Amino acid sequence: MNRAAIITLVAIGVAVAGVAIASRADLGSHETTTVSTVAAGPQQAKLSWRETYGQPGEQLVFTVSSLAVTENGWRAHIGIENDTRVAWKLSPGAVPDGSFGISLFRTGAASELDQRNRAGTLPAVRAATSYDPPLEKILEPKTSWSGDIAARGALVAGSWVRVVFGTLIAAGKPPPKFGDTIVWITDSAYQLRQ
Repeated sequence: MNRAAIITLVAIGVAVAGVAIASRADLGSHETTTVSTVAAGPQQAKLSWRETYGQPGEQLVFTVSSLAVTENGWRAHIGIENDTRVAWKLSPGAVPDGSFGISLFRTGAASELDQRNRAGTLPAVRAATSYDPPLEKILEPKTSWSGDIAARGALVAGSWVRVVFGTLIAAGKPPPKFGDTIVWITDSAYQLRQ
């Protein structure tokens, strides 16, 4: 899917695991029902995601080659290639709503991502807390970085994982139709099993 606009994130809460309480307005009362959520169990997925932003010769390339849910959290092997003529500062959390990490969605449909982006209701980013090797501070033109990002915390089984790359800040004049600041959420998604 080719997105024309740069994604701006708005952090909102996402249930990690536990119990959510929902009102039964359809019964005309304040009766509640309990909806259980189950943490995803350990699992590994080999992925071949490659997504681009911009036109050939002036684009950023985002890759995700694997995702693992562990007993204590999650890990993803990702990469970013700068095929532009400007350097990009890789600054996790440089804007309040931009971090390298993952977000959980209800579905894997691209339409959900687009709709929630337009409405400003994107799920919160589960920010990576470790990078191996360390994330480059500046990604120079025609260079790349790849490695593992990871964090602790349970993930909800049945939800769809998208990888978030951000914040990227242009260190100079960005290519036409690029913004000065970019946060990329993958179009591709992986559904977590129990």
